[in-house]
Amino acid sequence: MATKEQQDIDPFTAMESLRTALAGVGIVLPSLGVDVASPRLRLVDLGRVRADVATRLADALRKGGQE
Repeated sequence: MATKEQQDIDPFTAMESLRTALAGVGIVLPSLGVDVASPRLRLVDLGRVRADVATRLADALRKGGQE
């Protein structure tokens, strides 16, 4: 069951926030979007990425986004 805090977060806002943060470290997830088929779940779909992008994303997370 989702918490009240999870229910209050707009998935479109969350998606744009993630897109901006990723762009800040030079990462683009082309398929990033909101799963409109499940509106009650408020899912953000990260989509599919190439292996090199997944590696860069993992590196950015390990570094805490600091480059």
